Amino acid sequence: MTSGFLETGLAVVIGPTGGIGAAIHALLVRTLGPDRVIGLGRSSDPCLDLLDEHSIEQAAQSLKERGQDIRLIFDATGALTWPGHLLEKSWRALDADAMARSFAINAIGPALIMKHFLPLLPRQGKAVFATLSARVGSIGDNALGGWYSYRASKAALNQLVKCSAIELKRARKDAICIALHPGTVATNLSEDFAKSGLEVQRPEQAAERLLGVIDGLSAADTGTFRDHLGKPIEW
Repeated sequence: MTSGFLETGLAVVIGPTGGIGAAIHALLVRTLGPDRVIGLGRSSDPCLDLLDEHSIEQAAQSLKERGQDIRLIFDATGALTWPGHLLEKSWRALDADAMARSFAINAIGPALIMKHFLPLLPRQGKAVFATLSARVGSIGDNALGGWYSYRASKAALNQLVKCSAIELKRARKDAICIALHPGTVATNLSEDFAKSGLEVQRPEQAAERLLGVIDGLSAADTGTFRDHLGKPIEW
Protein backbone atom coordinates (compact mmCIF):
# COMPACT_ATOMS: atom_id res chain seq x y z
CA MET A 1 0.00 0.00 0.00
CA THR A 2 1.67 3.20 -1.21
CA SER A 3 -1.26 5.58 -0.61
CA GLY A 4 0.30 8.54 -2.39
CA PHE A 5 -2.99 10.45 -2.29
CA LEU A 6 -2.99 10.03 1.50
CA GLU A 7 0.28 11.91 2.01
CA THR A 8 -1.87 14.65 3.53
CA GLY A 9 -5.32 14.81 5.04
CA LEU A 10 -7.40 12.42 7.10
CA ALA A 11 -8.66 8.89 6.59
CA VAL A 12 -12.00 7.94 8.13
CA VAL A 13 -13.18 4.39 8.78
CA ILE A 14 -16.87 3.90 9.54
CA GLY A 15 -17.40 0.62 11.35
CA PRO A 16 -13.86 0.25 12.74
CA THR A 17 -14.60 -2.66 15.09
CA GLY A 18 -15.85 -5.29 12.65
CA GLY A 19 -13.49 -7.83 11.09
CA ILE A 20 -12.68 -5.92 7.90
CA GLY A 21 -13.17 -2.46 9.38
CA ALA A 22 -10.77 -3.17 12.25
CA ALA A 23 -8.12 -4.46 9.84
CA ILE A 24 -8.54 -1.42 7.56
CA HIS A 25 -8.32 0.92 10.54
CA ALA A 26 -5.21 -0.79 11.92
CA LEU A 27 -3.41 -0.75 8.57
CA LEU A 28 -4.18 2.93 8.05
CA VAL A 29 -2.93 3.75 11.55
CA ARG A 30 0.34 1.91 10.85
CA THR A 31 0.72 3.69 7.53
CA LEU A 32 -0.42 7.21 8.38
CA GLY A 33 -0.13 7.41 12.17
CA PRO A 34 -2.95 7.56 14.73
CA ASP A 35 -3.46 11.31 14.45
CA ARG A 36 -4.60 11.05 10.84
CA VAL A 37 -7.04 8.15 11.13
CA ILE A 38 -10.51 8.48 12.61
CA GLY A 39 -12.75 5.55 13.44
CA LEU A 40 -16.47 6.18 13.75
CA GLY A 41 -19.02 3.75 15.16
CA ARG A 42 -21.47 3.26 17.98
CA SER A 43 -18.73 3.32 20.62
CA SER A 44 -16.71 6.23 19.21
CA ASP A 45 -16.83 9.89 20.24
CA PRO A 46 -18.72 11.25 18.43
CA CYS A 47 -20.96 8.22 18.13
CA LEU A 48 -22.15 7.11 14.70
CA ASP A 49 -25.14 4.76 14.70
CA LEU A 50 -25.95 3.50 11.23
CA LEU A 51 -29.66 3.41 12.07
CA ASP A 52 -29.78 6.96 13.46
CA GLU A 53 -29.42 9.69 10.85
CA HIS A 54 -28.95 12.39 13.46
CA SER A 55 -25.84 10.65 14.78
CA ILE A 56 -24.50 10.33 11.23
CA GLU A 57 -25.09 14.04 10.64
CA GLN A 58 -23.45 15.00 13.94
CA ALA A 59 -20.40 12.82 13.23
CA ALA A 60 -20.01 14.44 9.83
CA GLN A 61 -20.32 17.90 11.37
CA SER A 62 -17.62 17.02 13.91
CA LEU A 63 -15.25 16.15 11.07
CA LYS A 64 -16.13 19.32 9.19
CA GLU A 65 -15.25 21.41 12.23
CA ARG A 66 -11.73 19.98 12.23
CA GLY A 67 -11.05 21.97 9.06
CA GLN A 68 -8.78 19.27 7.60
CA ASP A 69 -9.02 17.66 4.19
CA ILE A 70 -10.55 14.19 4.24
CA ARG A 71 -8.93 12.08 1.54
CA LEU A 72 -10.47 8.69 2.33
CA ILE A 73 -13.79 7.59 3.78
CA PHE A 74 -14.09 3.82 4.08
CA ASP A 75 -17.54 2.52 4.98
CA ALA A 76 -17.08 -0.97 6.45
CA THR A 77 -20.64 -1.38 7.71
CA GLY A 78 -23.06 -4.15 6.76
CA ALA A 79 -24.75 -7.31 8.00
CA LEU A 80 -25.30 -10.69 6.39
CA THR A 81 -27.31 -12.31 9.19
CA TRP A 82 -28.19 -11.52 12.80
CA PRO A 83 -29.74 -13.46 15.70
CA GLY A 84 -33.09 -14.82 14.65
CA HIS A 85 -32.55 -14.20 10.92
CA LEU A 86 -31.14 -16.71 8.45
CA LEU A 87 -30.46 -16.18 4.76
CA GLU A 88 -33.56 -17.07 2.74
CA LYS A 89 -33.20 -20.08 0.45
CA SER A 90 -36.72 -19.64 -0.94
CA TRP A 91 -39.33 -16.94 -1.28
CA ARG A 92 -41.31 -18.93 1.29
CA ALA A 93 -38.89 -17.67 3.94
CA LEU A 94 -39.34 -13.98 3.14
CA ASP A 95 -40.28 -11.81 6.10
CA ALA A 96 -41.09 -8.12 5.80
CA ASP A 97 -39.40 -7.08 9.04
CA ALA A 98 -36.21 -8.99 8.23
CA MET A 99 -36.11 -7.49 4.74
CA ALA A 100 -36.59 -4.00 6.14
CA ARG A 101 -33.74 -4.50 8.60
CA SER A 102 -31.43 -5.78 5.87
CA PHE A 103 -32.16 -2.74 3.73
CA ALA A 104 -31.76 -0.41 6.73
CA ILE A 105 -28.29 -1.77 7.48
CA ASN A 106 -26.95 -2.53 4.01
CA ALA A 107 -28.51 0.22 1.88
CA ILE A 108 -30.26 3.01 3.78
CA GLY A 109 -27.52 3.46 6.39
CA PRO A 110 -24.74 3.72 3.79
CA ALA A 111 -26.94 6.06 1.71
CA LEU A 112 -27.26 8.41 4.68
CA ILE A 113 -23.51 8.19 5.22
CA MET A 114 -23.03 9.29 1.61
CA LYS A 115 -25.57 12.08 2.11
CA HIS A 116 -23.65 13.61 5.00
CA PHE A 117 -20.05 12.56 4.31
CA LEU A 118 -19.57 12.98 0.55
CA PRO A 119 -19.82 16.81 0.86
CA LEU A 120 -16.80 16.65 3.19
CA LEU A 121 -14.48 15.46 0.42
CA PRO A 122 -12.19 18.20 -0.92
CA ARG A 123 -13.02 19.84 -4.23
CA GLN A 124 -9.51 19.41 -5.62
CA GLY A 125 -7.27 16.35 -5.78
CA LYS A 126 -7.94 12.65 -5.38
CA ALA A 127 -10.30 11.67 -2.60
CA VAL A 128 -12.16 8.39 -2.21
CA PHE A 129 -15.39 7.19 -0.67
CA ALA A 130 -15.48 3.38 -0.68
CA THR A 131 -18.24 1.18 0.69
CA LEU A 132 -18.32 -2.58 1.16
CA SER A 133 -20.76 -4.23 -1.18
CA ALA A 134 -20.82 -7.94 -2.11
CA ARG A 135 -20.57 -9.94 -5.31
CA VAL A 136 -23.91 -11.56 -4.49
CA GLY A 137 -25.44 -8.11 -4.96
CA SER A 138 -24.65 -8.35 -8.67
CA ILE A 139 -27.81 -9.04 -10.68
CA GLY A 140 -25.85 -10.12 -13.74
CA ASP A 141 -23.72 -12.54 -11.72
CA ASN A 142 -26.66 -14.18 -9.94
CA ALA A 143 -26.96 -17.78 -11.15
CA LEU A 144 -28.04 -19.46 -7.90
CA GLY A 145 -30.83 -17.31 -6.46
CA GLY A 146 -31.62 -17.31 -2.75
CA TRP A 147 -30.30 -14.91 -0.13
CA TYR A 148 -33.12 -12.60 -1.20
CA SER A 149 -32.85 -9.78 1.32
CA TYR A 150 -29.06 -9.59 1.39
CA ARG A 151 -28.72 -9.76 -2.40
CA ALA A 152 -31.40 -7.13 -2.90
CA SER A 153 -30.03 -4.77 -0.25
CA LYS A 154 -26.53 -4.90 -1.75
CA ALA A 155 -27.95 -4.40 -5.25
CA ALA A 156 -29.70 -1.33 -3.88
CA LEU A 157 -26.43 -0.14 -2.36
CA ASN A 158 -24.71 -0.50 -5.73
CA GLN A 159 -27.34 1.69 -7.39
CA LEU A 160 -26.98 4.28 -4.62
CA VAL A 161 -23.22 4.35 -5.17
CA LYS A 162 -23.71 4.84 -8.90
CA CYS A 163 -26.15 7.71 -8.39
CA SER A 164 -23.94 9.35 -5.78
CA ALA A 165 -20.85 9.06 -7.98
CA ILE A 166 -22.62 10.94 -10.77
CA GLU A 167 -23.67 13.75 -8.45
CA LEU A 168 -20.28 13.87 -6.71
CA LYS A 169 -18.45 14.36 -10.00
CA ARG A 170 -20.32 17.57 -10.75
CA ALA A 171 -18.54 19.46 -7.97
CA ARG A 172 -15.53 17.25 -7.25
CA LYS A 173 -14.12 16.04 -10.57
CA ASP A 174 -11.19 14.20 -8.95
CA ALA A 175 -13.23 12.42 -6.28
CA ILE A 176 -14.17 8.74 -6.48
CA CYS A 177 -17.22 6.95 -5.09
CA ILE A 178 -16.97 3.18 -5.42
CA ALA A 179 -18.44 -0.12 -4.24
CA LEU A 180 -15.97 -2.86 -3.29
CA HIS A 181 -16.39 -6.60 -2.89
CA PRO A 182 -13.92 -7.78 -0.23
CA GLY A 183 -14.02 -11.47 -1.11
CA THR A 184 -14.54 -14.10 1.57
CA VAL A 185 -12.83 -12.97 4.75
CA ALA A 186 -12.32 -14.96 7.96
CA THR A 187 -14.73 -12.99 10.15
CA ASN A 188 -17.79 -13.82 12.22
CA LEU A 189 -19.93 -12.65 9.28
CA SER A 190 -18.56 -15.30 6.90
CA GLU A 191 -17.84 -18.09 9.37
CA ASP A 192 -20.76 -20.27 8.26
CA PHE A 193 -20.12 -19.72 4.55
CA ALA A 194 -16.38 -20.37 4.22
CA LYS A 195 -16.61 -24.07 3.32
CA SER A 196 -17.64 -23.71 -0.32
CA GLY A 197 -14.16 -23.88 -1.86
CA LEU A 198 -13.71 -20.10 -1.92
CA GLU A 199 -10.43 -18.45 -1.01
CA VAL A 200 -10.72 -17.31 2.59
CA GLN A 201 -8.54 -14.30 3.40
CA ARG A 202 -7.31 -13.13 6.74
CA PRO A 203 -8.77 -9.69 7.56
CA GLU A 204 -5.27 -8.20 7.33
CA GLN A 205 -4.82 -9.59 3.82
CA ALA A 206 -8.22 -8.30 2.75
CA ALA A 207 -7.36 -4.85 4.12
CA GLU A 208 -4.11 -4.74 2.17
CA ARG A 209 -5.86 -5.77 -1.01
CA LEU A 210 -8.74 -3.33 -0.64
CA LEU A 211 -6.49 -0.38 0.17
CA GLY A 212 -4.25 -1.40 -2.71
CA VAL A 213 -7.25 -1.23 -5.04
CA ILE A 214 -8.19 2.18 -3.65
CA ASP A 215 -4.63 3.41 -4.08
CA GLY A 216 -4.72 2.52 -7.77
CA LEU A 217 -8.04 4.18 -8.58
CA SER A 218 -8.36 7.20 -10.83
CA ALA A 219 -11.25 9.60 -11.32
CA ALA A 220 -12.37 7.50 -14.31
CA ASP A 221 -13.15 4.63 -11.92
CA THR A 222 -15.81 6.48 -9.98
CA GLY A 223 -19.20 4.84 -9.89
CA THR A 224 -17.87 1.33 -10.48
CA PHE A 225 -18.10 -1.98 -8.64
CA ARG A 226 -14.82 -3.86 -8.15
CA ASP A 227 -13.52 -6.84 -6.26
CA HIS A 228 -10.59 -7.03 -3.85
CA LEU A 229 -8.21 -7.61 -6.78
CA GLY A 230 -9.45 -4.54 -8.63
CA LYS A 231 -11.43 -6.48 -11.23
CA PRO A 232 -14.77 -5.01 -12.36
CA ILE A 233 -17.93 -6.87 -11.31
CA GLU A 234 -21.04 -6.91 -13.46
CA TRP A 235 -23.87 -4.88 -12.03
